[in-house]
Amino acid sequence: MKRVLTIIIIVVIASGFSGIKKTAVPGANQIKLYKHLIEGKSVAIVANQTSMVGQTHLVDYLLNKNIDIKVIFAPEHGYRELASDGERIKDGTDPATGISLKSLYGTRRKPAPEDLNGIDVVIFDIQDVGVRFYTYISTLHYVMEACAENNVKCIVLDRPNPNGFYFDGNIADTAYHSFVAMHPVPIVHGMTVGEYAQMINGEGWLENGVKCDLTVIKCKKYTYKTFYELPVKPSPNLPNQTSVYLYPSLCFFEGTNISVGRGTSFPFQVYGSPKLPDNGFSFTPESVPGSVNPPLLGVKCYGIDLRNAIYDKLVPSPKINLGWVIDAYRSYPEKDKFFTSYFDRLAAGPTLREQIQKGMSSDEIRATWIEGLEKFGKIREKYLLYK
Repeated sequence: MKRVLTIIIIVVIASGFSGIKKTAVPGANQIKLYKHLIEGKSVAIVANQTSMVGQTHLVDYLLNKNIDIKVIFAPEHGYRELASDGERIKDGTDPATGISLKSLYGTRRKPAPEDLNGIDVVIFDIQDVGVRFYTYISTLHYVMEACAENNVKCIVLDRPNPNGFYFDGNIADTAYHSFVAMHPVPIVHGMTVGEYAQMINGEGWLENGVKCDLTVIKCKKYTYKTFYELPVKPSPNLPNQTSVYLYPSLCFFEGTNISVGRGTSFPFQVYGSPKLPDNGFSFTPESVPGSVNPPLLGVKCYGIDLRNAIYDKLVPSPKINLGWVIDAYRSYPEKDKFFTSYFDRLAAGPTLREQIQKGMSSDEIRATWIEGLEKFGKIREKYLLYK
């Protein structure tokens, strides 16, 4: 085991990272920086299973500090327990504390005015992975908007971004706005949640240009080259660092008839289909916790095994790998059935799909991103909090 860990750390440092894993200190751990903002206040918390202060959940931690928590808001995948992808989260009560639990991934995506009645401050503390279609930043938008509209302060307890060492991808077309493409940013935005919150506010992206009373509690010992291995998996199908690094590239398969390993023990570390060539690797999706009805359930899929992507130096990489989607499309025998309608939602428009269908190479597609990325880079610089 010691030998394997040593190899992984060497590979990561060689790829432009520095330091030892988990040296960065999240904002939530620095109670002295925000306790005075919430003492004597009525508090709401947006949290999930990643909202930890050491080994203690943030809610339990703050209750032990005599903070008055009135309501908990739960994002996609739920609060303390992980729900399957796309599963609607229901309102209820936190069984551990008896605090009212309100879903932001069910009948509502945004806290209603009555949800914030009597609330002085909302704390947002969720681990993100730095990708446009990862819905926690969409929830962040709606929470900030509700706070602005109801004169409630918002505190973001910042956490490191494991994909914060680069930004890449097409800029989302605002004409194709959706919950997985809320803002005109690239697929990988290279910002922490706190920085992203500042950008939402500063660029006037909240409805009617309203501004949120926002405070960001920064991480300590974090830079964009810090290797930060997530101590808690951020969602049920990103179980390890390999999946987190591969997610920006492999998530496009969610908009195709190709499986990314949901329903296996290695989601977002493989891809395959019964219609791809048999090159010696296969897997069969099953119904498992966190993915009860995965694509191609019970069907043997042939494809590519990327579980050793870190060891093979495929990741971490400072750019998205389009080659996997392009190769799968070219190998798929029924081209008209490769893409689903969801692909255009993930790509925030039809352009990427059309480019692949036209036979453009990765380099040719990437060339069309350059101007947008340069403009985004200048906007991004205004909101950066770390070196």
